[in-house]
Amino acid sequence: MITTERVIAIFMICWVSSASAITLESVLQTTLEKNPAIQEAKAGLEQATGQRLIFRSIVWPRAEVGVPAGVQAGHRAGESGVKGFAVGRGALEQTLFDMAVPPSLRRGDVEVLIAQQQLNVTVVEQLHAARLAFYAALYNRSLESIRDEQRQKLQQNVTTQKERFEAGLADKSASTSATVQADELVPQVERAHRAYREAQLKLAEAMAINLAKSSLPEPEGELEFIPMRLDLASETVAALQRRADLKLARLFVRAANEDQRIIAADYYPFVVGSMPGEYVPVTGIHRQGSTSKTQDFIGSEIREKAAYTWRVIDNGKVGGAVSKARAAREENELTCRKLEANVSRELSRIANDLQAIDARESSLSTASVVAEESARAVRENVANGLVPSLEYRVTENALLKTRSGLLDAVYQHNLALAEWDRASGRYFQFSDDTAPNVH
Repeated sequence: MITTERVIAIFMICWVSSASAITLESVLQTTLEKNPAIQEAKAGLEQATGQRLIFRSIVWPRAEVGVPAGVQAGHRAGESGVKGFAVGRGALEQTLFDMAVPPSLRRGDVEVLIAQQQLNVTVVEQLHAARLAFYAALYNRSLESIRDEQRQKLQQNVTTQKERFEAGLADKSASTSATVQADELVPQVERAHRAYREAQLKLAEAMAINLAKSSLPEPEGELEFIPMRLDLASETVAALQRRADLKLARLFVRAANEDQRIIAADYYPFVVGSMPGEYVPVTGIHRQGSTSKTQDFIGSEIREKAAYTWRVIDNGKVGGAVSKARAAREENELTCRKLEANVSRELSRIANDLQAIDARESSLSTASVVAEESARAVRENVANGLVPSLEYRVTENALLKTRSGLLDAVYQHNLALAEWDRASGRYFQFSDDTAPNVH
């Protein structure tokens, strides 16, 4: 069964209690249960089950039953009158030898496995998209909060400079400069707010929320930076075994191989056994086309026989189809090898990005403390008229840049961890090549 217990997500969230907010765990669970793409993939799995029955039908016996009835009239030597009759007919046919049987049975099983892995791939993609949307919502909401907080501080400076100007302690330029500085942050706050709404819409889309009946989801918590130590070598080996897209690529190779075998089976003889039977409740009924009594129905009978066919010359029909299937298999093999070779490079790139982000976060954390202390001191001095307004503007801009950069580093860190989970196959961990059952 696909349940939230099988979803492995590293939550980089510091939770804050809120009655109406949603957690990342609830986002993933709702996405798993209601996402349209996942529901469509589940329907595809049911369809594959029916397709497997079609592949397996090659080994099942075929039975036919018919009851022709009518009236016999006319004259023949030794008989006269009109007779009613009914004939019970039945036939049973069973394949005795067909080289297509084993690959057809395997192909039917592979069809279901492909649908299962396609479901897994869809689940990973949709959960990953929901997780990124959740992080984007937290990031843009925090960014909006930082910029709005900074704007309020600058607005307080506007009030202070106006009061100083009215008291004759400062000139008009100081008040104007403070107003311009505060107004510059208004569009930045609005951009962050729009980005937050866009992330909320993506969350609603992933969770299949009907916005006509419900409001936009409000994510709970704030982004948090939690360093992680990654074992690149072991994770690469594990990813090659557990990634759903790699399993799917290998299954496509298996499917193409079985398709080729099914087509090539036309090179071999095909043997069937049949058992037709007839039941006649009366005698003296003529067979269609009979010319003597020896050809009439004289009672019930069952006949057994076997027949075979063998294509000797196909004029390229079978050979061409086999070559086409072989090309498809080789193309699938090449695609699979490319995906496998890319795993190591992708994980290595993400690991390097995480190292760079960690270094950037450490540097910005230190710079943020220094910038906060410097801005606090400058705010006090500006209020007392000890430093010019320009210095206040420069200091506040530096503080905003540092805090925004630090938030961005934390956001990029969480995105990189999400990419690591996807690339290493950590969203799902299965014990074999089959996917969980869907209910």
